[in-house]
Amino acid sequence: MTDHSADARESARVEAVLACGILDTADDPKFDRLTRLACHALGVPMALVSIVDDRRQWFKSRHGLDARQTPREWAFCTYAIQGTEPFIVEDAAADPLFADNPLVTGHPFIRFYAGAPLFDRSGYALGTFCVLDVVPRRIDAAQIAVLQDLAHFCSHIITSDADASASAMAAQ
Repeated sequence: MTDHSADARESARVEAVLACGILDTADDPKFDRLTRLACHALGVPMALVSIVDDRRQWFKSRHGLDARQTPREWAFCTYAIQGTEPFIVEDAAADPLFADNPLVTGHPFIRFYAGAPLFDRSGYALGTFCVLDVVPRRIDAAQIAVLQDLAHFCSHIITSDADASASAMAAQ
């Protein structure tokens, strides 16, 4: 049986992603500073601002990872955007959801993932602010709080930039 309400929520979420205008935009030092800060503060080699549409996760910012996007079916972030709290995978190779994932079995060989959802003003999850490692690890409450603060700040930048773009277009 199809859950039509879930389909409608996902359609509305994807519309919100498209409406914010962030997909496929140029690199932005505001976001790059946040991903770099996350790596230093949390002691991980990779951090991403990941925007999730209906077919892919696209990285507005990436520190420690060369890829610009991956298919949505590979995205850990797909699970993170389904809730309001951080989604954490301590050892992806030991997790039945991710053990066979190409991002775990191949480059970049992800073992640890922690992602906090990025929300617009209407409460739609646009993507995640996430950190990754190539070794299994635990994350403590203080580190989760740092991740959530970075995600909140990133969400604020996204919505502020979208508002500024909308205002500029309206003024033309």
